[in-house]
Amino acid sequence: QVQLVESGGGLVQAGGSLRLSCVVSGTNFILYTMGWYRQAPGKQRELVAVIPRNENTYYADSVKGRFTISRDNAKNTVYLQMDSLKPEDTAVYYCNRNPTTWANWGQGTQVTVSS
Repeated sequence: QVQLVESGGGLVQAGGSLRLSCVVSGTNFILYTMGWYRQAPGKQRELVAVIPRNENTYYADSVKGRFTISRDNAKNTVYLQMDSLKPEDTAVYYCNRNPTTWANWGQGTQVTVSS
C-alpha cells in the first residue's frame, strides 16, 4: 500500500519561505508524475504544482514564480519550495500522484502565513 508522509509546514510571516517534503513508500516512485495539492478551510482541494518523470513542471497561476517543485528519485521524495508566501497560501498541503491520485492521502502539513 502506498504511504505518503508530508512535512515541513509551519507558521511564517508574509514574504517568508518554507520547504515542504513528501516521502513516498510502497510503490515504484520513479514511474509516477507527482503533484502538490492544498486545501484551505472551507474550500475544495486544489492542485498547486506537478512534476512528471522528465521534470517538465507545471504550476497553478496563483503560485507561478513563487513556488518550485522538485523531486529526488533516489530518496522517493518530492519537494515544494515556497517563497514570497502570502496569507492566501494558508492551507493544508498534500502530495499525491497526478493526474490520477492514489486513494489514500497522507496527513498533510499545515502552512499558515500571517499578514
